[in-house]
Formats: sequence, C-alpha cells, structure tokens
Amino acid sequence: MALSAKVRYGIVALIELAAIHAQGGVLQVGEIAQRQSIPDRYLEQMLTTLRRARILRSIRGPKGGFQLARPPAEVPLLEVVAALEGESPARDLTARTTPEFEVLTTLEDQLERARTALLAGTTLQDLLEERDQRLQAQVMYFI
Repeated sequence: MALSAKVRYGIVALIELAAIHAQGGVLQVGEIAQRQSIPDRYLEQMLTTLRRARILRSIRGPKGGFQLARPPAEVPLLEVVAALEGESPARDLTARTTPEFEVLTTLEDQLERARTALLAGTTLQDLLEERDQRLQAQVMYFI
C-alpha cells in the first residue's frame, strides 16, 4: 500500500518545516514548492488542510508562512495521513463470502493493521533524522 502523491508531497513539506521548527522558522508555500518541485496551488491546498487539522499554524504578513504547530516528535504520520486522505473508504459489505475471499479479507485486515501501526509509530522527527543521516552521508561521500 503505497502512499498517495498528495500524502507524499504533504509529508515532504512537513519535513521541510520540521527542519526549521527548533529555530521557530516559518516557510512560505512558494519556498517549499520551489525546493521540492511541487505545484504551488496543490501544496497550498495540502498545507491548508494540515492547518485545519492543527498540525500546522499559519502566520500572516509579509514574513508569514507556515510552521509546525508542535514539535516534530509529537506529530505521528498516522495523523498526517488521516488529515490528507480523510476517512478510509468503507468496505464492500456485499463481498463474496467464499473461503478464498475470506482469506483475502483477512490478509487485507492484517495489511491495514500493520500500516496503521507503522504510521502511528513513526513521527516527523523520525523522518527528519533519517533525512539528516542521508544528507550527512552525501556530504561525507563528496569530501
């Protein structure tokens, strides 16, 4: 179960904001969009959704923009995915009940539980630290 483009873009933007959270930094939509090659309008919609979900806060004015509403370690990816994807689609209750379909239903349930557990146990801080390790490895490679 891959993440949708909307969720991927949203998380990438949140990693950018997580990187400057400790300094109280603010980023504008255009800055993030340019750095990550994400369409401005699309990103603005996602960030507005995340603001409504109280994951972000917006700062008005010429030096305004967005910032995380709380520390990256307190933002689980499950919350981000839920905000951006909305409710999970309801299951087809008219599904077939043969043993073969029941086996597949059990597998789907296991996949969903594993996905939920992984997203609930991973925070923006975890992704930021992994990103920073990768950046450090790149710097070391070029020296």
